[in-house]
Amino acid sequence: LSTRAMLASKLLFALIILGTTWNLMAGYGGLVSIGQQAYIGAGGYGVIKLADVVGLPIPVAVVAAGVVCAALAIPTSFLLFRLVGGYFAIGTWVVAEVFKLVTQELPGFGGGSGLSLTAFQGVDRVTRIATVYYLALALAVLVVLATYVLMRSRVGLGLTAIRDDSVAAASLGVAVRRSQRLVYVAASGGAGLAGALIAVNGLRVSPDSMFSVQYTAFMIFIVVIGGLGTIEGPILGAVIFFALQQLLD
Repeated sequence: LSTRAMLASKLLFALIILGTTWNLMAGYGGLVSIGQQAYIGAGGYGVIKLADVVGLPIPVAVVAAGVVCAALAIPTSFLLFRLVGGYFAIGTWVVAEVFKLVTQELPGFGGGSGLSLTAFQGVDRVTRIATVYYLALALAVLVVLATYVLMRSRVGLGLTAIRDDSVAAASLGVAVRRSQRLVYVAASGGAGLAGALIAVNGLRVSPDSMFSVQYTAFMIFIVVIGGLGTIEGPILGAVIFFALQQLLD
């Protein structure tokens, strides 16, 4: 592939990850979140700290940032799951704003101006673009495959039942809350991976860009247009969204 094609495709892979993980949470778990930008931002800032401060290689730092975001989602879920329906959705947005404010105030995170990634210094542009491209491609494939395997498992059958009727699923012995927490944590980890890819692609992060609610708008559009509650829906939606963005840009 040409360098120009790689540059464009990296965004597509990040969109596939975001759409697939949001669909897992909303399309199967029945959890409509409008605050996943909390973990996109955390993943973006996390990968820079892990690469520049800790010294991890970029691919390892990206994966580690996703794991950190999944870990952050566990305690956060115990707060959010006290809310239901629209209150849950608004609660996730509040959490995202809290993440943003905390990031701005923490020392060493650049305040309102953000941080720059220095781990790629000395690496030529073509190599950097190719590295991020193949990393994004690999992660997008792994996320889709992991979602497919999950939905073919016992947990996936329970999630399908929850999607159709959570009350009936609970009456049949499905652990509704535990299953929902699982997909929330998984989706947050996926958002962290996408945020880390966005950060290493742009080489810079700031609170306003990384914690922007536009990412949630992108995810909702991708899933709705592609097909909510299907494996292939987010992929189709991401391709349509990406094509429209390229044509209208």
